[in-house]
Amino acid sequence: MVSSIAGTSMSLTFHSMVPSSRVFNPNSVSLSIKGRNFPSITLQPRAPRFQITCAAKPETVEKVCNIVKKQLALPAESAVTGESKFSALGADSLDTVEIVMGLEEEFGITVEEESAQTITTVQEAADLIDKLLESK
Repeated sequence: MVSSIAGTSMSLTFHSMVPSSRVFNPNSVSLSIKGRNFPSITLQPRAPRFQITCAAKPETVEKVCNIVKKQLALPAESAVTGESKFSALGADSLDTVEIVMGLEEEFGITVEEESAQTITTVQEAADLIDKLLESK
């Protein structure tokens, strides 16, 4: 049985043990069973389950895939998709810098160093490019 007392306070009752719990702060719970108090439990915020993002245009992703293939000298039949990670394709940090430079040249944009360091996948690069082109 769960009942609400004064907004954020809550009393929990279980079948045979009849414990009660009071919530004074939505982030912590104190438990008392038969007059015996137990340490408070602090609840941690959960990450959102769904995240809505605007994906880059398919043609941007395709161009980025082609540039990555070219910069890494991958065969034309290599499978490079938006989910492809640069590291999984064999790119080291220097290769990643060269990929970013190729993207800047192809799209006529400038990628800040902080942004360039966060790019790990083709999709992230394409999303950043579309965002930079949109703000131009």
